[in-house]
Amino acid sequence: MSASPPAPSRFRLSPSGLARLPRIAPGMRIGLYGGSFNPAHDGHRHVSRMAVKRLGLDRIWWVVTPGNPLKDAGDLAATETRVAEAKRIASHPRIDVTTFEADIGARYTVDTLTYLKRRYPGVRFVWIMGADNLASFHRWRGWRRIAQLMPIAVIDRPGWTLKAARSRGATTLASGRIPESDALALPDLAAPAWVFLHGPRSPLSSTELRRARRTSHSEGR
Repeated sequence: MSASPPAPSRFRLSPSGLARLPRIAPGMRIGLYGGSFNPAHDGHRHVSRMAVKRLGLDRIWWVVTPGNPLKDAGDLAATETRVAEAKRIASHPRIDVTTFEADIGARYTVDTLTYLKRRYPGVRFVWIMGADNLASFHRWRGWRRIAQLMPIAVIDRPGWTLKAARSRGATTLASGRIPESDALALPDLAAPAWVFLHGPRSPLSSTELRRARRTSHSEGR
């Protein structure tokens, strides 16, 4: 790692002083799958089930974000709508849907992960993202710091395998990559450590689903 990453912003908590989080306890292996889920779809569920199995996770949290700083917020559905859809789609005993980022005032992933590591040092968190996110990872606020905070599991996506593998993020963090056959050990490893998981890939995309919905509404007029 080279230059120091920017410091995360200050957190704020809800009036109770505590963020509303899913069930959590020391020693648990918890995957964090963040995104706008705009909308959630079976591809998200597919990724989550793969991560639970391949990484030996106790739980996986769908962290529904208030918004993505790298994306246009003009097409973003209300948080309540996205959460309700995410809960309907998730439908799995080990998947929890949470909006705790709103409680702590986190706008960037680096803030979210810093908060969790400080508050729950005994929990073995893993950050989960698609190969498309790895391809643009170097554009994220404090991306080097994210890699130092917790292990990362990258799930392959159609059309992104080579782009992700050749990306700036992947090449910079190459020394921390572990063999896919060792994926089960990832939650126990000290960061930086990451794995690229291959397997059946879902072609579903929130962007395409939104486009299809707009087309359907337009044709229905």
